[in-house]
Amino acid sequence: MKRILAAALASGALFGVGLALSGMTDARRILGFLDVTGDFDPTLAFVLGGAVATTLLLFRPVLRRGRPLFADGFRLPESSRIDARLLTGAGLFGIGWGLAGYCPGPALAGLGVGSSEALWFVPAMIVGIVLQRMLARR
Repeated sequence: MKRILAAALASGALFGVGLALSGMTDARRILGFLDVTGDFDPTLAFVLGGAVATTLLLFRPVLRRGRPLFADGFRLPESSRIDARLLTGAGLFGIGWGLAGYCPGPALAGLGVGSSEALWFVPAMIVGIVLQRMLARR
């Protein structure tokens, strides 16, 4: 269990440092990427490109290992179905991202670098998560 927590902490720290170094904790940079008809900032495209390249190179070799280093097996999604719940969630996520310039990872990393936007976004995000879970139980 300690190795799993250490691996999670190390990967989370690497993710956070990468977000901070690339400027992805600045909501204005994200909004600049989304403003394709105005003051467009392509920085996010390079970050996304790095993520896609890493996945393309390493996803299959890692899965061929049979299991992760610190767990009994991989936990991959079992469904690839596109349904109303997925489309609604994706739409709400996109609207929130477009309005605020944050998604969950960069928002949490933004707290670490003292972003004032993250100070209001993260509590609102938590309220949204709690509300969704309450509605899903019904």
